Amino acid sequence: MDNIKINGIKTYAYHGALDAERVLGQFFITDVTMYLDLRAASENDDLEGTVHYGEAYELVEQVIKSEPVNLIEHLAEKVIRALFDRYDKILEMDVTITKPSPPIDGHYENVSITLNRKREN
Repeated sequence: MDNIKINGIKTYAYHGALDAERVLGQFFITDVTMYLDLRAASENDDLEGTVHYGEAYELVEQVIKSEPVNLIEHLAEKVIRALFDRYDKILEMDVTITKPSPPIDGHYENVSITLNRKREN
C-alpha cells in the first residue's frame, strides 16, 4: 500500500511516569507512517488526493505538546486517533515514539515503542 512518512519529529514535552519527567521534560521523537491510496494524487497532481503532510506534522506536534501522560504508548495512541479523526483517507498507521534520554541507568541509544492501527469501520 502507498504511504506517507513523517520522520524525526523532535518535540520537547513533559510526559512520563516519574515526577522528574513531568517537571524537567525531555525530547520525544515521533515517526509516523500513514498508509493510504495515493493513486489519485500521483495521477492527477492534486492535493485533494493525498494528506497534506505539513498539516499532519502540525497536528502531531500539537498532540505531543498537549496534556502530559504517563506512557509513550498512550501518547502514540493519541497521535493515531487525532490523525484518523482528521484524515479519512488514512487506512492504517504506524506511530513510533522514541525517548532519547529516558531516566534509566545503562548504556543504550534510546527507548521507543511502535503502535500499528488499522481504521475500524
